[in-house]
Amino acid sequence: MIEFFLLPPFVPFLITEGKIRFLTGFEFILSLALHYGTFILVPPISILLYRTRQQPWKVLLEVTTEPTVISVYVFTSLTALSAITINILFGLTLAWVLVRYEFVGKKILDAAVDLPFALPTSVGGLTLMTVSRDEVWVRPFCSWLGIEIVFGPLAVLIAMTFASLPLVVRTIQPVLQDMEGDLEEAARCLGASTWTTFQYVLFPSLIPSLSAGTTLGFSRALGEYGSIVLVASNIPAKDLVISVLLFQRLEQYDYRSAITIAGFVLVISFSALFLINKIQSWGKKFSG
Repeated sequence: MIEFFLLPPFVPFLITEGKIRFLTGFEFILSLALHYGTFILVPPISILLYRTRQQPWKVLLEVTTEPTVISVYVFTSLTALSAITINILFGLTLAWVLVRYEFVGKKILDAAVDLPFALPTSVGGLTLMTVSRDEVWVRPFCSWLGIEIVFGPLAVLIAMTFASLPLVVRTIQPVLQDMEGDLEEAARCLGASTWTTFQYVLFPSLIPSLSAGTTLGFSRALGEYGSIVLVASNIPAKDLVISVLLFQRLEQYDYRSAITIAGFVLVISFSALFLINKIQSWGKKFSG
């Protein structure tokens, strides 16, 4: 059993079978990384949960069951699920194309996938608003179809899809790159079609990475703010999302309500991540 400790004034040492020795080289870096992750992640989450727990149960119940808050929870969850469903389909297809095919502009497309990570989210919202202007053909075409892009639920869906797409593509792409082509060739030699090969040979190996990308993308969509606040009308029961609701409560100096909503969202997100990790571990045991 090995335990790492880092005590003030940041003198690291290692305890192995009851003996103490100072860390050197890689062990020091590993110990520093472990404590860095602990200090960065644990205190903010613990403080938020503690402040939420300090609220009386009556206040917690009133805030979480408020009609406006419930409508925001439902709309944000359904829109995030719709966005991640779209990204599962097109993200998997995009990752497949980037790995298995060579074409002109492939490097540009591969780099463009990471743009939502590199750009401020407000830039994405501003871009969507620019595309939806009357001077661009998109706006008249959508108006002719009776579709409202900005200041409506569709704009929120597009913003969430834009923000969460890289997480799906980048979790699937390395797995596709590491897959050996022998299994596909063997399946084709046995007479299997392309769809049958994908369904029974390739897709089972993609399930862990796909589930991880789905969870990360869903969490990212739930927390999207910068682009949504620009393209949505932010009206309750229409297109108001959790992140914007939190900002509105803070602007109103309603800190108790904001802390309660944030703590509830934190618990839901952490539970979803924990559930996905358990499902992945069960899948590994089952496949083993």
